[in-house]
Amino acid sequence: MAFISDTLSRVKPSPTIAMTGKAMAMKAQGMDVISLSAGEPDFDTPQNIKAAAKRAMDAGKTKYTAVDGIPELKAAICDKFRRENGLSYTPAQITVGTGGKQTLYNAFMATLNPGDEVIIPAPYWVSYPDMVLLAGGTPVPVVAGIETRFKLTPAQLEAAITPKTKWFVFNSPSNPTGAGYTWDEVRALCDVLLRHPHVWIMTDDMYEHLVFDDFKFSTPAQVEPSLYDRTLTCNGVSKSYAMTGWRIGYAAGPVELIKAMGTVQSQSTSNPSSISQYAALEALNGPQDFLAPNRALFQRRRDLVVGMLNTAKGVICPCPEGAFYVYPDIAGCIGKTSAMGTKIANDEDFANALLQETGVAVVFGAAFGLSPNFRVSYATSDEVLRDACNRIIRFCSGLT
Repeated sequence: MAFISDTLSRVKPSPTIAMTGKAMAMKAQGMDVISLSAGEPDFDTPQNIKAAAKRAMDAGKTKYTAVDGIPELKAAICDKFRRENGLSYTPAQITVGTGGKQTLYNAFMATLNPGDEVIIPAPYWVSYPDMVLLAGGTPVPVVAGIETRFKLTPAQLEAAITPKTKWFVFNSPSNPTGAGYTWDEVRALCDVLLRHPHVWIMTDDMYEHLVFDDFKFSTPAQVEPSLYDRTLTCNGVSKSYAMTGWRIGYAAGPVELIKAMGTVQSQSTSNPSSISQYAALEALNGPQDFLAPNRALFQRRRDLVVGMLNTAKGVICPCPEGAFYVYPDIAGCIGKTSAMGTKIANDEDFANALLQETGVAVVFGAAFGLSPNFRVSYATSDEVLRDACNRIIRFCSGLT
């Protein structure tokens, strides 16, 4: 359609949202569908956070706020970074957006010029490349496969950097793989970045508190203080605090960059929801005792899913360090035919056939930049996960 912007033709709708929508439509038709495609906790928002939102409404906190966040929330974010990450920021270095996605998008819009390159390890969250394209930049995916447990090596990062590189996007633990980089692995990447002072670092730390076993979370500006002045450390309350619908993300970085991001936000959404900001304030300042049991529950679910999927014919499922996803390799399923006659030429065929023939919705690996794989979100009950995994196992056993 000639009326539509040429820029929009460079991007595609989110495949994760599309698959979730397809599953919901099938459910609405009365079909037995299990959706493992949505990336959000199944827990309710903690009661103290909801109570804080109600108090804010009762107190009339329903007006416009400062474009990029109320002072109280910015102060709480500074405290969080100091307390949990050993990073010192002032409120002028903090921005609050309508979800983590807007924060990342604002940064790209504020900094990218045509020809600027953004290094994105693959598998990646589906929105990173398209946000770069919308901002006029060039995404540079670098594949980190199952042989490195889906983690980028220093040699790969070094080889990808060019004079045009503006950003390196770093997501740990990762969506879609759950892969988490150890302190030493972050250190090794930082050593590469120290040699290239024109490259800025954008971290997506949204799954910081969802780490398992003895894994310790770390973020680049914490590991290498020399990178502090060219790092945008991004986070939010969506995943750890079960607040996906409240839409609050935040970031910390150099004042000049934060101001530029605020300018972008001032001409797009303006301030995030006032009520959501007061809820996020309580999330960061209030009790944190629910994080440990939630983490333990997710770890149990991870172990359940990994154990079951590794019994499926043609499937290899690595055990991730964090988040609430697994990213099984299905090379052993490609080229086969399903029990109902569908030819499995790629992972999109696999996901579509799995949904149509078993009612299990997953997201195909090509959406995340690495095939042949699929992503499972295990943010649902043990009972549902057992049922879903058994259906996947039966589907794979029927491939010939």
